Amino acid sequence: MGKNSLEDLKKRARQLGAKEAKIIDAKTVKTAAWVRYKCQFGCDGFGGCLTCPPYSPPPEQTQKILDCYKKAILIYNPGSAKKSISNVAVSLEKEAFFAGFYKTLAMGAGPCMLCKGCNIKGECRHREKARPSMEACGIDVFATVRKNGFQIETLDSYGCQANYFGLVLVE
Repeated sequence: MGKNSLEDLKKRARQLGAKEAKIIDAKTVKTAAWVRYKCQFGCDGFGGCLTCPPYSPPPEQTQKILDCYKKAILIYNPGSAKKSISNVAVSLEKEAFFAGFYKTLAMGAGPCMLCKGCNIKGECRHREKARPSMEACGIDVFATVRKNGFQIETLDSYGCQANYFGLVLVE
């Protein structure tokens, strides 16, 4: 693919299926200890797959990783596109790597849906595609996306349309 710019990767995210993509300063990605607590006491996916807590990196480790980056691409999809935003993030990570961004790392949205049942007692069956979500790594998605110009609100019922965000760290 050759050396692409961050602008090229942002455009590519949209071609891969993101509704919106924005280049952001990695310092605007906010981690918080309470986020994993919300996973543990609020998500039925907790402990159900290797990309979720308690298996995913805690906020302190995530912050150390974020500190290694200057830029990221924040990607967005509305509605029932949780799986697709994770697919876009992983595809963009791979393309960014081949374009010369060797430190690239992706995070998707929500629990992994690659297997019917995760191999939590062993190794991931899909390491090439499975990535933890931003929230599973302790990222305050609401604070992060609002800081970067996206609108997001809490939902008042399960019937509401959700907003899904992914993150691709690039350097």
